[in-house]
Amino acid sequence: MVTSRHHVDPARVQDAIAAAERLTSCEIVVSVARFFIGNAERTARRAFQRLGVANTAARNGVLLFVVPSRHRFVVLADAGIHARVDPALWARVTRAGCERFRARDYTGGLVAAIEMIGRELAVPYPHAASDINELTDQPELTT
Repeated sequence: MVTSRHHVDPARVQDAIAAAERLTSCEIVVSVARFFIGNAERTARRAFQRLGVANTAARNGVLLFVVPSRHRFVVLADAGIHARVDPALWARVTRAGCERFRARDYTGGLVAAIEMIGRELAVPYPHAASDINELTDQPELTT
């Protein structure tokens, strides 16, 4: 089901996160915000803290924060990932998502970005049988 307010299918996004996290030990979190006045990156940083993305044991969390009504998309990765990943990855992830966002396919854009993150982070952070899911795969849809 796609919610008209957020233009995102939470079940598809959740499934994409679960599939990506079967490739990598990284934690991927999605937050979809309704319209608000303010700075999207600053709001994304607050969501990063509030959702516990900064609290993973390996500091290997990634937040995808999207505001469909304002056409804003922010990708934030924790310190552990920055130490092991080329920063150019985040520009590629942003392009992958925004290509679909331009057509108002916010679910498809998020899924494309999540799939790329899973593939790219599988090398420096491969999934192991002992991995636990530290953060929810369910996207946050703020009201």
